[in-house]
Amino acid sequence: MPVKNEPIFRVPADESKPFKYWQATIELPNPTGRAQDRRRKYIRSKDRKVVRKRLHEEREELRKKGDLRTDSMTVEAWFTYWLETYARPEVRPTTFSAYKINVTRQIIPSLGARTRLDKITPAMVRRLRADILAKGLSSTYARNAHHILASSLRAAAGEGRIGFNPAEYVTPPRKARTTLDVMSLDEALSLIRAIEERPDRARWATSLLTAARRGEVIGLEWDRVSDVLDLSWQLQRLTLEHGCGDAPVAGRVWPCGKIFGAACPEKRLIVPADYDYRHLTGGLYLTRPKSASGWRIIPLVDPLRTTLEAHRATTPDNEYGLVFAREDGEPRDPIRDSADWRTLMRSVFGDDRSIRLHDVRHTTVDLLYAAGVPEDIIQEIVGHSTRTMTRAYKSRSDIHRLRDAMEQLSALLAQPARGELEA
Repeated sequence: MPVKNEPIFRVPADESKPFKYWQATIELPNPTGRAQDRRRKYIRSKDRKVVRKRLHEEREELRKKGDLRTDSMTVEAWFTYWLETYARPEVRPTTFSAYKINVTRQIIPSLGARTRLDKITPAMVRRLRADILAKGLSSTYARNAHHILASSLRAAAGEGRIGFNPAEYVTPPRKARTTLDVMSLDEALSLIRAIEERPDRARWATSLLTAARRGEVIGLEWDRVSDVLDLSWQLQRLTLEHGCGDAPVAGRVWPCGKIFGAACPEKRLIVPADYDYRHLTGGLYLTRPKSASGWRIIPLVDPLRTTLEAHRATTPDNEYGLVFAREDGEPRDPIRDSADWRTLMRSVFGDDRSIRLHDVRHTTVDLLYAAGVPEDIIQEIVGHSTRTMTRAYKSRSDIHRLRDAMEQLSALLAQPARGELEA
């Protein structure tokens, strides 16, 4: 019989029954905290010395890696572990929220929460795309889900939990082709005339005349406005997490008794170590743009300069130093800001148009091209990392420029042939 306190047991323990093998058990981390997801590593052999040796080796590997490969880890357990261990420390909070939604709503239901991780096949990866498209979601959404799945399974293969990454044998879904509703030059001028008497005209003029993103405009501070606009911060709403304890087991509540992390007395923001941010109020933060090309400074010229000067003269200061705030002095919520834009679009262009606030950047790019601004300068103004991206923002619906080009071609073809001229 094994010595006292040694975690190696004879199976079966009853000595009156035929001997089968010696067994040791190692408790492994439980990523969900739920009893049904309890994880163990079993070591079995008919030789007790072999079990003892392997037990020592596996414990040492557990100490170094923090976990051990098992054949019983479920899809739900793995993706919960991957989100917290791999994704959260590396990606921006808004990106992590998108990952989490995609994992919980698409990937886990499609693969099966109780499916063993090592049983995922390329056919199941392909099925994920079909399941997403069947819900009426876009091919682009399915493509994003595929990349998240592939990244997670790559990590699982790296940890030795699966022998290979089945997503590598499946071609990612194609990105859906979308037709954006972009304002023409005449429509942009109509919009400028429509907002002349509105109290929020400076807000919308700034987007149209600078190609600044929503967060960059509503996060603009007066101390970054001079003869230039310093677009080095953006306002975002970030998700706050519970800080009162571990995630509760299914059917129970968090220790603080609240459902959402923002209501937790010990709420916290979990971000990558290099994430630069400043807290304003509640869940609203000023954050740095996601790429170095987004940190840009553009000249402030008329008519925007005059518009902002008039805005400053008629708008009371707020404690956050923001250029654009609500009437009560609080920061503009990003979602509310987009809703106000949609209301403005309906009032100017009617219900048939669907011009998104972010797509105003496309209109600005069109106007810059039409004004003859060099492409490398346009790239710097709008904050693109490559010229290819800038060209992609250029609208293909500028009928005025197309008509001019076709008329030039017609004039060329209408010229008499050289022989006719000589005759």
